Amino acid sequence: MRDVYAFLTGPGAWVAWAVFLVGSIGRLFFLCRLAKARDASSLAYMSAGYSLRSILHWLIPFGTLGWKENPAMTAATFVFHVCLVLGALFVSAHAVLWSSAFGLDIWSLPEAVGDAFSLAVVACCLFFAARRLFLVEVRYVTTPMDWLILAIAAVPFATGFLARHHLGPYELMAVLHVLSGEILLIAIPFTRVSHALFAPLTRAYIGSEFGAVRHAKDW
Repeated sequence: MRDVYAFLTGPGAWVAWAVFLVGSIGRLFFLCRLAKARDASSLAYMSAGYSLRSILHWLIPFGTLGWKENPAMTAATFVFHVCLVLGALFVSAHAVLWSSAFGLDIWSLPEAVGDAFSLAVVACCLFFAARRLFLVEVRYVTTPMDWLILAIAAVPFATGFLARHHLGPYELMAVLHVLSGEILLIAIPFTRVSHALFAPLTRAYIGSEFGAVRHAKDW
């Protein structure tokens, strides 16, 4: 088990980061090419000002009509994304890895806060799963890939919490934590998790169209 952990935190980590970076750059490149080929005229009204205006408004909880329509979903969405990003980057154990792998000394979250963030991510995933089970309109459009993505997001945080508190076999939990985290990283460019890459571009496009063409708000 220790050899597996050493591989995952060594060569495995470099492979995961390489796939993530190359895959993300490739997806963005092909998306831009596709947009230019199919709707080149839309690029003419792309505006940095309107793009930023739209992005900033949609980053404010309950700052748009869309966010106000479903308060519970909005709260869960913001909590999930904030805790996922900050937890993945700044928990104390990951700060050590940033330092050892890349020589970067970064600020880290207090351990109690990291635990809270991990539990919040898992709780939000359970909330999203409950919506897919019990809301007919959501269940109707749910696919097996949606369930897989929920698992990919939840498992790294669940296993990280279990490993840190020595709940269950420690070495197994540590291996599952690293492995699932690398799977999440690799999945970003190739699954619906890619909205992390494309959401700012989509919001910039919509914001520019509404602002520069329709002279209206998109929030």
